[in-house]
Amino acid sequence: MTVYDLHCHSTASDGTLAPSALVARAAQRGVDFLALTDHDDLSGLPEAHHASIGSPVQIINGVELSTLWERRTVHVVGLFFDAESLALKEALTLVRAARQQRAEAIGQALARAGIGGALEGARRFVTNEALISRSHFARFLVEQGVVSEKQQAFTRYLGAGKPAHAPPPWPALAESIAVLHAAGGVAVLAHPGRYPLTDTAMRRLLDEFRDLAGDAIEIFSSSHTPQQSERFAEYARFYGFKASLGSDFHDPEESHIDLGALPPIPVGLVPVWSR
Repeated sequence: MTVYDLHCHSTASDGTLAPSALVARAAQRGVDFLALTDHDDLSGLPEAHHASIGSPVQIINGVELSTLWERRTVHVVGLFFDAESLALKEALTLVRAARQQRAEAIGQALARAGIGGALEGARRFVTNEALISRSHFARFLVEQGVVSEKQQAFTRYLGAGKPAHAPPPWPALAESIAVLHAAGGVAVLAHPGRYPLTDTAMRRLLDEFRDLAGDAIEIFSSSHTPQQSERFAEYARFYGFKASLGSDFHDPEESHIDLGALPPIPVGLVPVWSR
C-alpha cells in the first residue's frame, strides 16, 4: 500500500527536524509521498527535494497558510503548487511580517501577565529567522516551568481569550485560496476538527470553502478523534471535497502521531492526490 503524509513541519517553521532529517525519518517510517507544509514559508522545500534524491520518499510541494475566516484563524494546506510562483512568495512574505508583529504583541502580553523576557526566550527556539510562531512561545513557557507541556501553554496563555492571545493578522480565506490556485496548487482545509466551532458554524465554514472553490479537507489528522474523522469523511461526501490526510508532525517527542501513521482514505472518497 502506498503511504502518503501530506502535512508536516520542519525547522523552516516550527518543527524541530531539518527538512533532510524529516525525509530520512519518513523513509524509515515507510512513507512514499511526503508533503512538507511549513507555516507560511517555502524555504525548506529545496533541501527536502535534494534529500529525496535516491530516497524512496517523493516530496510534494506544500505549505500551511494562516488565514482568517469570520475573525478566526483557519489553516489551509496548499499542495502541488509551483514553488517559484511570485504571487505566492509575495503573499507569504507579508504573512511572515505579520507574524513578527504578532510575536511582539504576545511578548508584551506575557510581560503584563508577569512573564518577562518571553519574546527573547521564544526567539531562542526559532530555527528560521524569518518566522516566529506561538509554538516557539509555548516551548519557552515549558522551558521556564510556567507550564508542564506545550498544549498547556495554549490553553492557559496563548489561545483565543487567554491572557497572551493576540488578534491574528492573517489574510482572508478567499485571498489564500486564490493565491494557491494561481500558483497551480490545490487548497486543503487543514485539521477542521481543531477549530472550536458549533455544527452550524462548521457548516458555514464548509459552505464558504466550497463557494471559494476549496478543493479538499483533511480527514485524518493528529488533531482528530476517530469520531471526528468519520464526521469529516461524511462532510467530504456531502460537499464533494477530495480527501487529504497528514500527521501534522512537528517533533518526535511533541507530536501525537509519527510520520505516515495514518489510516487509508475511506472507500468512496476521492484522494486529493488523484489529480
